[in-house]
Amino acid sequence: MTPQDLVIRMLPPFGGWLALAALALPGGSPPRGAAVAAFLAVGPGAALVGVCGPALRARRAEGPVERRDTDFERHSELLEGLMLAVLLSVAAAMLVATVLIAAHAFSGDRVLLTLTLLTTLAAFCPRLRASPTPRTAPPAAPRTRKGSTL
Repeated sequence: MTPQDLVIRMLPPFGGWLALAALALPGGSPPRGAAVAAFLAVGPGAALVGVCGPALRARRAEGPVERRDTDFERHSELLEGLMLAVLLSVAAAMLVATVLIAAHAFSGDRVLLTLTLLTTLAAFCPRLRASPTPRTAPPAAPRTRKGSTL
């Protein structure tokens, strides 16, 4: 792992810890709201997409038959990663909030702290590898049930 990869991998947890530090700012300040909203919108999902990234990139995007955009694959993968990060972040926030509500321990600070800890844990997880493409085997004879006439 190169130092650049390490820095990119640690950006989502850094955003979470920055959002936690921003809680020390006054209640309605714009930097506080921006830090918390940016982390909640993208942070946990970006860490999860980072873990699953190599497995997700195993299949390339297929463009339309007539190619007007030469960078279709790259743009498609960037958009897919961004949307997946946002949707996973929203899902993680809802799941954590639901668990804390069920445990009668809900507060915004606890949701943010839990998501930051989970994001940090996801950043340290090893990346998933893409499974090898299956080789085409000769077609096997169809199985028959025991006692059937076929």
